[in-house]
Amino acid sequence: MQRAGFAPLVHPVDIDESHNPGEGAVALVERLAEAKAASIDQPEHPVVAGDTVVSFEQQLLGKPADSKHARRMLESLSDREHQVTSGWCLRWGSDTQVGHVVTLVRFKRLSSSQIDAYLETGEPFDKAGSYGIQGEGRALVEEVRGSWSNVVGLPLCPVVRLLRELMER
Repeated sequence: MQRAGFAPLVHPVDIDESHNPGEGAVALVERLAEAKAASIDQPEHPVVAGDTVVSFEQQLLGKPADSKHARRMLESLSDREHQVTSGWCLRWGSDTQVGHVVTLVRFKRLSSSQIDAYLETGEPFDKAGSYGIQGEGRALVEEVRGSWSNVVGLPLCPVVRLLRELMER
């Protein structure tokens, strides 16, 4: 958001991020983004919130529970393509807009030692799918088809476009 010319204030929120039975990636991330935005009481300022999930073979991969869980996720994504779905919510006063973006990501073939080294960075433990493309995790990625900023966690193009439209009203 800073690179797009905004000076955001960051307000971490604590909400239950578990998914409901039968809830797909799009429904989940949009619901969580909207819940996060609703938890911030700033009616005089725009509030932007988001959530991201990784999907692989019909399974939703959120943040890993522990190191073993992170390893299993990274091993399953090795040399394969997965989807990254980020939902966003922009709320300003009584106006609320919600949307999502899906990006396809293909990992390189990862050796056990590469996974060990990545786990040692500590980076996987608060990231959906156990990796952060904006950090050391970029070395795991072979290809990105779609929005790179979406994989980071907030699809900037639609969010910035809508925010600018709302500010011009």
